[in-house]
Amino acid sequence: MNLSIEHYIWLIPLLPLISSAVTLIAGSKLSRHTVSIIAVGSITVSFVLAVIAYLHLVSLPADQRHFIDTVYNWIGLGSFNVGLSFLVDPLSAVMMLVVSGVGSVIHLYSVGYMHDDKKYSKYFGFLNLFAFSMLLLVLSNSILLMFVGWEGVGLCSYLLIGFWFEKLENAKAGMKAFIVNRIGDFGFILGFMLLFTTMGVKTGIWSLDFGVIGSHISLLPTAILTAVGILLFVGATGKSAQIPLYVWLPDAMAGPTPVSALIHAATMVTAGVYMVARMNFLYTLAPDALSVIAVVGALTAFFAATIGLVQNDIKKVLAYSTISQLGYMFIGVGVGAYSAGIFHLVTHAFFKALLFLGSGSVIHAMSGEQDIRKMGGIAKKLPITTATFIIATLAITGVPGFAGFFSKDDILYNAYISPYGGTFVWLLGVLAAILTGFYMTRLVILTFFGKPRMDNHTAEHVHEPPKTMTIPLIILAVLSAAGGYMGMPEVFGVHNIFAQFLDPVFVSSAKLAGGSLSLEWILMAVSVFAAVSGIGTAYYFYAVNPELPGELAQKYRTAYAWLLNKYYVDEFYSGYVVEPVMKFKDLLGRFDAGIIDGAVNGTAKLGKKLSDFEGAFDRVVIDGAVNTVGDSFLSAGNVLRRLQTGLVQNYLIFAIIGIAVLLSIVLL
Repeated sequence: MNLSIEHYIWLIPLLPLISSAVTLIAGSKLSRHTVSIIAVGSITVSFVLAVIAYLHLVSLPADQRHFIDTVYNWIGLGSFNVGLSFLVDPLSAVMMLVVSGVGSVIHLYSVGYMHDDKKYSKYFGFLNLFAFSMLLLVLSNSILLMFVGWEGVGLCSYLLIGFWFEKLENAKAGMKAFIVNRIGDFGFILGFMLLFTTMGVKTGIWSLDFGVIGSHISLLPTAILTAVGILLFVGATGKSAQIPLYVWLPDAMAGPTPVSALIHAATMVTAGVYMVARMNFLYTLAPDALSVIAVVGALTAFFAATIGLVQNDIKKVLAYSTISQLGYMFIGVGVGAYSAGIFHLVTHAFFKALLFLGSGSVIHAMSGEQDIRKMGGIAKKLPITTATFIIATLAITGVPGFAGFFSKDDILYNAYISPYGGTFVWLLGVLAAILTGFYMTRLVILTFFGKPRMDNHTAEHVHEPPKTMTIPLIILAVLSAAGGYMGMPEVFGVHNIFAQFLDPVFVSSAKLAGGSLSLEWILMAVSVFAAVSGIGTAYYFYAVNPELPGELAQKYRTAYAWLLNKYYVDEFYSGYVVEPVMKFKDLLGRFDAGIIDGAVNGTAKLGKKLSDFEGAFDRVVIDGAVNTVGDSFLSAGNVLRRLQTGLVQNYLIFAIIGIAVLLSIVLL
């Protein structure tokens, strides 16, 4: 019996699926303690198995770090086969560690955060189902199986965002996320179907496995590869909240805070980035598609950061921060620096999950309050939350020594020297870094410091959450502080361990040409200056001169209104997309009423006339014939009835007459 982990990779996604089934089906009959053990235990065991698989992978030679676990042949149609196969290589290993590792911490946090919720078991059932879908997505060996996981996380996002659907705004947020993702998914479907059919026609090879596609992709025309790459990226803009399909993510904050941390910071929103990195063999041959990705990522990073400057809901600030940071990841993969993009994905999972969980602790302590204008002065009452939140802030702003500094600097450097990026993309990234330092420092000061701005009742009940919530904060704080050292740039005289580990996965894994050590030092200094300038400006605005922001808002009220209302993008979509669609639907309704219903009514009238004719025909002909036959038998019966008198003598007379007649016939 072979006990190698290579043959048991399927257990990693299966365990959360089993846990989800148990808690959803039998959760109402189980105690909360039992539900907690099942839900948290399943994802934790998956994480342990992921660690074992990772250790086995790194024990292999660098050029052999790749194995596939095929459970069975899922689809078999002639030469076309799709197996239920799980791929483990450096890229999928990193992703499964992030999903299961950060997922385990967030599951543990949820035990305390959701303790009093009446739908406790259902919540963990959905959370485990999401973990299964995301693990399926990142471990799939084919684009079709990846799409199953892709759709699974979309479904779970809908279920978890609208978890408290009793409030209409929460239900609408869930529906908005679902619909916007369906738009992106339509592009994704068109992309992989175009790839599948073109490869089949051009090469005679009908396959959706990544390995097979990668080995034959160079045989396809560049125009087709560019079209496929852009269509797949349309799907990524939906899942990973990029322009123009980013609008669902800020509203998704309507779900429980741990959901925001898991789905919208650490895992689901990174699915698009992972997909582009996984399909690097295609994008490397489609440079125009890469340039589109890089520019859209840069525009999104800057655009979302400007909106985050003035938001007052603590989770909305973090939501626009997430959109902006995802833009950085797409800059990385878009300029061909796939390792840099994935590196920022990992560090972002640490500090953004910490920021969301920290905001959850604040909301928990503030009795549900999310408006930072009604907070302040709570640092002494929430020492662990405050300290860990500040560490995450230093990480996301790119302060040297923290995780975000290494990954963001790597992206900006590669954006500057890459032929797919250039000065424009790099400059937008630097400006977004300045804005990030500003809005995150603003968030920290208004939330934790200064004079308390809440009511007395709330102020009296502010307290640190239980250990099930603070321990995850401490774990993520350590990772946010130290997680970046695994990807230290070579300018420090060390090898970039993270990039070296991922190198075998990427077709274009060599360092982009055009750079130098001196240039890298200069660009790093610019990156640090951008972060520090943003932090310093916000400190002056909100700590030194707190009246200044209000004065500027009044002086530039038009610009402030545009930022506060998110550039009125939702209103634009509502007025120029949603309403026209609804009017078109109403037009179709009137068409139904005027044409379809008219035809139905005309048919009904004709049917009534035919029915009347049939009724008359039935009465005159059919009923007449039946009645005539019936009357004939009735008359005959009346005649024969007179013969059946019941008198024996009469019967004797008839018998004698009959005998006489018969004898006469015989004799004659």
